[in-house]
Amino acid sequence: MLRSLYSGISGLRSHQTMLDVTANNIANVNTVAFKSSATQFQDTLSQLVKGSNSPQATVGGTNPAQIGLGVQVAGISTNFSQGSTESTGRSTDIMISGDGFFITSAGGQTQYTRAGSFDPDGLGHLVAPDGAIVQGWSAVNGVIQAGSAIGDITLPNQAVSPAEATTKATITGNLPIDAATGTVLSRDATAYDANGNTRKLTVTFTRTASGWDASADDGSATPGTSSLAYTNGVLSSGGNITVNGIAVDMTATTGFAGLTTVAATSDGRAAGTLQSFTMSPDGTLIGSFSNGASQSIGRIALATFVNPGGLAKAGSSSYTSTFNSGAAQLGTAGQAGYGTLTSGALEMSNVDLSQEFTNLIVAQRGFQANARIITTSDQVLQELTNLKQ
Repeated sequence: MLRSLYSGISGLRSHQTMLDVTANNIANVNTVAFKSSATQFQDTLSQLVKGSNSPQATVGGTNPAQIGLGVQVAGISTNFSQGSTESTGRSTDIMISGDGFFITSAGGQTQYTRAGSFDPDGLGHLVAPDGAIVQGWSAVNGVIQAGSAIGDITLPNQAVSPAEATTKATITGNLPIDAATGTVLSRDATAYDANGNTRKLTVTFTRTASGWDASADDGSATPGTSSLAYTNGVLSSGGNITVNGIAVDMTATTGFAGLTTVAATSDGRAAGTLQSFTMSPDGTLIGSFSNGASQSIGRIALATFVNPGGLAKAGSSSYTSTFNSGAAQLGTAGQAGYGTLTSGALEMSNVDLSQEFTNLIVAQRGFQANARIITTSDQVLQELTNLKQ
């Protein structure tokens, strides 16, 4: 009788654990990137009542007779299947499609998470809701040092894109070959020095009997000149001027009648401040500056594990590595086994409510059945005690 009592107790404990796991799954049905868990049972030791016998010449063998002593929880496994996608429109919300974990650091402890709901803090660090700082590689002058140690990802709000001096101006479009001799056309472009100071670059075209004379002047040096000649509308001679270190390229111009579409553009720019950022599929954060420049400001690192099921839950939708998970292997999105990143979206919980409510019923009925075992065993014991009466 005592065996059945203890078997019933083990069943109550095990099914209570299943209820606890199922309740936690249901409670986190709307938790970002939550991964559901499942309970596995296994039987405990069995008491040997009768041993086995080997077959003899005249007598067959017999099997052992054993009485089980109950059930126990073999383990609680985590289901790392992909959750559904929720579009948020926030550039700092990032979703991993496929395998891989974000790496965060909180108080010197490295953790891993699938929840990509990040925000910049007062120092520009990209942080999780609990304050853990997202890890990756920071860019130096727009260049990310591949293979270097990871560190805190920072969005430098005061970052400045340096000025670039103008080295080339391009003239495109058509100069009307049927224009009267002496016709003057002027086109302006903005030129920059290395400090970002601006000056006006003026390219003037004067119609001659044989074509056009071009003159480029930025007001700080002797103007450069060139004579342009066209054959059947195509430039046949001239086309390049250099003035104060700026190469003016006019080789793309044409000389057909009836069209005046000539225009001037130049490279170079003034200094600019960071306005916003976007993320490329490999996790590179690309800053957009007020001067129109775009450059890398960092790249988010991802980690994978040989055995993700061996990770230990650390709260706040984060995990820590264990001996059985294996060491974290660092990489970037897009590499084999690391998944891809999507900005403006989050991974939702992978809890299947229909499955969880079914598990809830199974756990409840299992608990009730094991409680009935204890009640029945108690009734039998009561009958035994009543034999004396």
